[in-house]
Amino acid sequence: MLLTVDVGNTNVVFALVAPPASGDPANSVGEIRARWRIATDPRRTGDEYAVWLLQLMAISAIRRQEIEAMIISTVVPRARHNLEVLGQKYFGLTPLVAGEGAAAWDFHVDVEEPRSLGADRAVNAIAAHAAWPGDLIVVDFGTATTLDVVDFSGAYKGGIIAPGINLSLDALVSHTAKLPRIAIESPRSSSVIGRNTEDQMLIGVFWGYVAMMEGLIARMRTQIGRPARVIATGGLALLFDRHTDIFDAVDTDLTLKGLALLAQRAAMH
Repeated sequence: MLLTVDVGNTNVVFALVAPPASGDPANSVGEIRARWRIATDPRRTGDEYAVWLLQLMAISAIRRQEIEAMIISTVVPRARHNLEVLGQKYFGLTPLVAGEGAAAWDFHVDVEEPRSLGADRAVNAIAAHAAWPGDLIVVDFGTATTLDVVDFSGAYKGGIIAPGINLSLDALVSHTAKLPRIAIESPRSSSVIGRNTEDQMLIGVFWGYVAMMEGLIARMRTQIGRPARVIATGGLALLFDRHTDIFDAVDTDLTLKGLALLAQRAAMH
């Protein structure tokens, strides 16, 4: 099995991916057997990761000897070394690093500063292009919300970075004296006129975010000039999908699938 590690600004997601069946078509990803999440902390050592991860694997009846390869994608450079130690010390593996060496990007990054493209956005582009034909807009709801354009050839053409909805809410609460902290959830009614402080905050943050997504995507589609599917991923994608018809598909495992595809391609070289 393949161990994929997706290091985000808020969480690190570990997943175990079984190899695709021999009869599966090209660009197919094997079954994701398990996924676990831990808070991102660059100070966490390889030994600390191992204590946590090996216990979770044991609960799922997965032996460490079943891990045959490992790939890391990180937007937090300081976390990389300790994860490499985890792979080398506890699995006897030298992890692939997304975007480097055998796992270098195999698509054209058509922007002014190609090296600045975040690994998470790159692997999303790989997975989306493998799954859907034509031009794509990939929306990833993370600590920041990113909207990325992938053209029909698989080339990355650029995108947008916006504050994530939780960052927006944190800024609102931390810079006002009397507003309470609320959870991001579906509004309790269809009304956009709130009758109390909490409802007014939720309406402003939630529907404001939906309106921003719809407006930005409409502008991006106009600029692309061709039909473009919109693919959503990230923790809040399913929540927003229930309240807008702007998404053509939702795949919360898009980043993990992109890592698995990148590892498969690296193994062929």
